[in-house]
Amino acid sequence: MKRIVIACLVGLVSSPAAFASSPLSGEAIKDRVAGKRVYLKIPLGGEFPLHYQTNGVVNGSGEAVGLGRFMRPKDSGKWWVDGNRLCQQWQTWYDGKPFCFTITDNGPQKIKWKRDDGLAGTARIGN
Repeated sequence: MKRIVIACLVGLVSSPAAFASSPLSGEAIKDRVAGKRVYLKIPLGGEFPLHYQTNGVVNGSGEAVGLGRFMRPKDSGKWWVDGNRLCQQWQTWYDGKPFCFTITDNGPQKIKWKRDDGLAGTARIGN
């Protein structure tokens, strides 16, 4: 159940046609996310915050969108850039399986992402 809830809320599926612009380079990805909070837009409204620390640690919390009663609302893991993809691996979410994402620009402080398994969505970048 926990895995399904995470996939539905953090998966944030959008149309693949939305990725018409060129992917960001590895350096551009680092510039966009390192030391920032990335707020994933969720289908039911609201945002799911992820904090990409400059030391390669990523923290997530579903408490901001009220997920405490459905799953473990917090997890941490690691993030890195592989070529022109943002990769991350959580300690417990997704059973610790690593995923990588292609990131494209979506306007000021906004990005589109597409995970290597085809899931896609949008996010805004905060401080």
